[in-house]
Amino acid sequence: MAVLMLKRQVAADPVDRAACEERVNLIDSQVSELVGAIRSLRDWELATTDDGVTRSALVAQCMTLMRSAFDLHGVTLEVDEALATPQDDEPRWPKAAALRYLFLGALGYLHDGVDDAGTIRIEAEGTDALRLYAQLRESGGASAVLDAHRAPRALAIDPVALQNLAEDLGYAVVLDADTVRFALAAG
Repeated sequence: MAVLMLKRQVAADPVDRAACEERVNLIDSQVSELVGAIRSLRDWELATTDDGVTRSALVAQCMTLMRSAFDLHGVTLEVDEALATPQDDEPRWPKAAALRYLFLGALGYLHDGVDDAGTIRIEAEGTDALRLYAQLRESGGASAVLDAHRAPRALAIDPVALQNLAEDLGYAVVLDADTVRFALAAG
């Protein structure tokens, strides 16, 4: 979309240099995010051993990967300040790939399971767990025109699918209608 807008701005007479520069910077930012997400995929294989992942790094990796996709569907992802900045003494949790899959499964469950989800918020729970919860979209918060043109998307992640995923990966999750909680320690 940004490239299309740039083409229109370049074709305009006279060319608005400031608008074109702003659009190029936006495209550069989006491409950089995409490249970062693609590079991070190499770490997503389920390895038998790994260096583990900190809670804040887990959240950052998954948010980087999914933020744009959720934005396109009108769902904002918010992270609690306690998770936004890594701590020096933050513990590392083994089975990083499994935790990433579980985190993404939880995001998909909330996206698909909460009607009119507008925001999914991620918070620290204690020192060793995460809490994800969905908040309803504010009335008038999304454009009806954009909603009409969005492709339908559902990962079919219902409570049973998320429970099975967690059990297969060796984790326990606690589900409510609009909340997912899981500990970072397996078992």
